[in-house]
Amino acid sequence: MVDGVGETQAEYKARVLSYQTGADPLALQAAAPDKLASLVMGMSPSDLDWCPASGKWSAREIVAHLADDELVGAYRIRLILSAPGTPIQAFNQDVWARTGRYNATDVGESLELFRVLRRANLALLRSLGPAEWEMSGVHAERGTESLRDIATYYAGHDINHFRQLESIRRSTMPADEGAADAERQ
Repeated sequence: MVDGVGETQAEYKARVLSYQTGADPLALQAAAPDKLASLVMGMSPSDLDWCPASGKWSAREIVAHLADDELVGAYRIRLILSAPGTPIQAFNQDVWARTGRYNATDVGESLELFRVLRRANLALLRSLGPAEWEMSGVHAERGTESLRDIATYYAGHDINHFRQLESIRRSTMPADEGAADAERQ
């Protein structure tokens, strides 16, 4: 089960991948830092800390997760390039959220970390040759994943969390203010 919502790992992966079907995953990833910033723009500290349900993350925690996940992705990409076929360890995102103190993390710092890491990862991905895109590792939960698969997955993963942030905005901010901020970006 993933996130306690009754999805298997395969169902979760299929859902995440469906969000970006037909789009250029690198273009989506390049737009993500600005999109993420626009989604938290104008949110008060209480808006950032509001949780939609018990066991669900706040906007602050989602942004911290995206920064940490980008760090994990950076490592995985480089690991595969240096040792194709390598095992790729999974991580328990809820444990990372707790031990990383996502609930107390400065959103601005998380955004900046996400932006810097994403820029570095995109620079590396854009430099890959055709054969390198097909290099793969074996993810502990998702099985064999090429660098192309990982880039595609990350684009969908961003969208998954952007949808959560949009829902939090609708729940915490007046409709006209939240929509206006998001539309400006």
